[in-house]
Amino acid sequence: MSQNKLTNKGIDRRTFLKVSGAAGIGVAASTFGVPTLLRAAPPTIKIGSVQPATGPLAVIGVGQRRGNQLAVDYINAMGGIKSMDGAKLELLLGDSESKPEVGRSEADRLINGGAAVMTGPFQSGVALAISTLCEQRQVPFIMDVAALDKVTGKGKKYTYRVFITVSGLLNGAVKYLKMVTDMKGVMPKRAVVTNTADAFGKGMSGGFVKFMEKSGMPIEIVDRVQYPLGIHDLSAEVARIKAAKPDILFPVSRPGDGIILARELYKQRVELLGIYGPGSPGWYEPDVIKDLDKLIYYVMVNVPWINPNSAVYQQANAAFQKAHNRYLDTNSAYAYTGIQVIGDILERAASTDPEKILAAARQTNFKNHPVVGGPIQFNEKGDNTGALTALIQVQPDADLLKRVKIVAPKEFAQSDKIVFPAPQLWER
Repeated sequence: MSQNKLTNKGIDRRTFLKVSGAAGIGVAASTFGVPTLLRAAPPTIKIGSVQPATGPLAVIGVGQRRGNQLAVDYINAMGGIKSMDGAKLELLLGDSESKPEVGRSEADRLINGGAAVMTGPFQSGVALAISTLCEQRQVPFIMDVAALDKVTGKGKKYTYRVFITVSGLLNGAVKYLKMVTDMKGVMPKRAVVTNTADAFGKGMSGGFVKFMEKSGMPIEIVDRVQYPLGIHDLSAEVARIKAAKPDILFPVSRPGDGIILARELYKQRVELLGIYGPGSPGWYEPDVIKDLDKLIYYVMVNVPWINPNSAVYQQANAAFQKAHNRYLDTNSAYAYTGIQVIGDILERAASTDPEKILAAARQTNFKNHPVVGGPIQFNEKGDNTGALTALIQVQPDADLLKRVKIVAPKEFAQSDKIVFPAPQLWER
């Protein structure tokens, strides 16, 4: 399939904003200049999206839904799936509530409702549950976001991942940490790792500790602090962090606990050279940036981030900001990308038959996307071999939506400076 059917090529920014600006609302038939009564309604292809729309990760789940819908609206506005007579996409919504068993039940409901393809679900634990179901129901599951390695592979046929794996995240985390410490000539000696007690939190933090042990960097992990997802008080955990006297903190968090953690570190005056996220949300979402203000300055995170140089990102982000007054971050951008990839696969499959969809998925080579990395291609496990990470840092900027900046790698960098060590939280 020609890439310009489902991406920005051949469409200007004004047209894109016109057809896609109201994400989540849909695009009226009149957009195309053809009276609805004069043409037969094209067939509809249903895509099931299960996201954590309520519960402790609602801020992310809502963003995921919006990213999915923006891509659906764009594809439909550009003529739908042309190889199937302009079939339009329809997004069926499910809410995992951040619970694997609920996510599986919701996926089952959407499949029963006619979903030809499933996507989502942000959380690896939920992804494991939905993947098992999709393998049983023989429904393609093309995940937009979920990182735990074991979600794919091991004989799975119907499961594919657009996002990066935990192993890929960890490689980037260690690489960029070594880059920063070498560049600044400052090597922390003591560190504490924190994580939420869900599947991703446990897997990511445990893997990071192992990667650090093999890295050759003389940083001792003096404590690991774990707490439940959705916790409302981290005073005891931060007191424990302070007692460990770390030079640097490595949090594997989510938006809610990230905010609580930063405030409590400030309250208890925990001295740190810096905060470095090996790869998790909680430090770059617009709501978090606004809420924490100066307290979040200089936090660094290794993350599969957006590509600011991509025309696809620039146009999609403009539409997203117009509709929601927030930027596409890594999660909502990958939600957008996931639907774009599904559209590309359906275009080449020219069918909703699962076997034809899988055959097309294996031949995917999707280049015009809005995220850091190479062409999206799937290996024998179903993982995206083109997925990469970037190092971002929150830096002062009068524009709230421009505070998160890529500082590495150079080809994507938005700032040529990295602040490390960082001023103490109470000195800003």
